[in-house]
Amino acid sequence: MTRTGRILVVDDDAAIRTVVGQALKRDGHRVTTAATIAEAEVQLAAAPPDVLISDVVLPDGNGLDLVDRVVRAQPGLPVIILSAQNTLTTAVRATEVGAFDYLPKPFDLDVLSRTVQSALARGSGGVVEPIDADDTALPLIGRSPAMQDVYRIIARVVSNDLTVLVSGESGTGKELVARAIHDLGPRRRSPFIALNMAAIPRELIEAELFGHERGAFTGAQARSAGRFEQAAGGTLFLDEIGDMPMEAQTRLLRVLQSGEFTTVGGARTIRADVRIVAATNRDLSALVAGG
Repeated sequence: MTRTGRILVVDDDAAIRTVVGQALKRDGHRVTTAATIAEAEVQLAAAPPDVLISDVVLPDGNGLDLVDRVVRAQPGLPVIILSAQNTLTTAVRATEVGAFDYLPKPFDLDVLSRTVQSALARGSGGVVEPIDADDTALPLIGRSPAMQDVYRIIARVVSNDLTVLVSGESGTGKELVARAIHDLGPRRRSPFIALNMAAIPRELIEAELFGHERGAFTGAQARSAGRFEQAAGGTLFLDEIGDMPMEAQTRLLRVLQSGEFTTVGGARTIRADVRIVAATNRDLSALVAGG
């Protein structure tokens, strides 16, 4: 079902206001426009819209600051951010202030139309802890359309604690994505521990992950903390997860389900306070389907 509503478009570029306004009117929406934050605030006070669409760089201030104030005052108002500042920080900042979605310029009008439909149907997202990083501190710097898609996905997962799987060919920067998720998320002040599963002998993987007690196996002269303990409070990055032996996968699954583990040779249960980000260059879906 096609939904229609009142849309406020805030952009200092008259051409963008005209093109976006006409496209949304063709979809049946009632559209008003503003060129500045001051104009937008007048429009918002006079007749609150169902969806706010705003640029970031405006003549009298930052559109993200406007969005922050609007979302705090009207938590149910969906906001779509448009920006030519096509960086990871902009995408994450848009999510921070409660934007429903972020579309980098230039954008496809059909994509904007679908985003407006989704915004009308679902409402806006929540506010997360502000980041203190700038673009120069981040390892991801591309501005291509493909990288914009990556930035939007990262922006959606940084504020939660869900387990993330990053897939892609070798050399495409999977660890950089994992590092960005950590550096921009609430666990950024705690350790980021990386472990390449393909580089560890099969018989030592469980001890590397969960640690071991003294005497747990030949050569275990002292207790050793595993990567789960080392990453406590932070992020554990498991690279080449597709190369993990089946028996280790079973133990890892139990940790993901229960949030607890025991060291090799140990009996005491330890709480796993980590976020897991895994990566692989293999097609895991095909491997699962093939048994």
